[in-house]
Amino acid sequence: MFQSNHPVQTPAVATRDLRLTYGDTQILRGIDLALNPGETLALLGPSGCGKTTLLRLVAGLLAPTAGEVHIDGQVMASDSVFLPPERRGLGMVFQDYALWPHMSVAENVAFPLEMRKIPRADRTARVTEALERVGLGAMADRSPAALSGGQQQRVAIARAIVAEPHIVLFDEPLSNLDRELREVMVAELGALIRGLGLTAIYVTHDQSEALTLADQVAVMEAGMIAQLAPPDQLIESPASAKVAEFLRLGTVIDMQRSGVGWASGGRRFALAGPDSAAARLLITARALRVVGLDAADLTGTVTGVQYRDTAYAVAVALDGGTAPQTVSLSSNIRMRPGDRIGLEIISDRLRWFPAGDSSLTLV
Repeated sequence: MFQSNHPVQTPAVATRDLRLTYGDTQILRGIDLALNPGETLALLGPSGCGKTTLLRLVAGLLAPTAGEVHIDGQVMASDSVFLPPERRGLGMVFQDYALWPHMSVAENVAFPLEMRKIPRADRTARVTEALERVGLGAMADRSPAALSGGQQQRVAIARAIVAEPHIVLFDEPLSNLDRELREVMVAELGALIRGLGLTAIYVTHDQSEALTLADQVAVMEAGMIAQLAPPDQLIESPASAKVAEFLRLGTVIDMQRSGVGWASGGRRFALAGPDSAAARLLITARALRVVGLDAADLTGTVTGVQYRDTAYAVAVALDGGTAPQTVSLSSNIRMRPGDRIGLEIISDRLRWFPAGDSSLTLV
């Protein structure tokens, strides 16, 4: 029998059929995850989908109704075992920073070490190193109230890593910051996680944060995982119309079979598709090409233009039909609202889903 020369890697964090129920309400409905050492997992989804609850179950801040939590191959929670947070060896960064205002920056960072009764000299050295890693070495004696929001978040991160955990949990750590500062902090946070070789679970409702930071992204819906995949696979191959709509990958249209083609909202589409009477169609920006009006599969009027990085994102209201429909495309040429354009559909870039594949609730 063939045997691999590569040992099977023990996941840093794993859950098995993890469930949480309050009365008759199911908060989590069977979560299975396995996160390898050194990887970052983003839990992404709308408010109320269960992502923060899942993080708290991993941290030991909540006990599951059923299922198991494993850290480094050891059972942390099951029907017969429950280890509290201080015995799980994790660092955690909260949304509200959770800094003590009566303590200095250094004292805040040192607190986890004091709880572990680390000697003073060792505490001082570790705190200094942690603050240097987050770029706050010169602010050790300041009060947290004297710092900006971004600096306070760095203090919280320093406190999470000062005890040198190899797994750190992040609960929407950047949500209180403005957009520009969030983009800076995401880059810094990613570099820090990689530089320290951390394993991380990162809760967010911001897809740009998730796709930038994570090796794997779990899109959650109503206490379940709708899709778990690397960021590029998530974008290129969404598992459902629900996921595609939540990630805003394009326009999802309900289609009905019409002769040899398809129809939607009174419009006809000369497309091949699944062998069914109805389906849902994802039209991404990459599936549309601007052509002359006479050669177009679809025609419409430009309703909005935004410049993004190296191209323009263009919204087009389609002509005809009994219901309004808008699609989006990318263009190197600046268009103006009111411009009339023709669109060619690139069939091999379309993605079809079963009918009735409804949407995640967006925040």
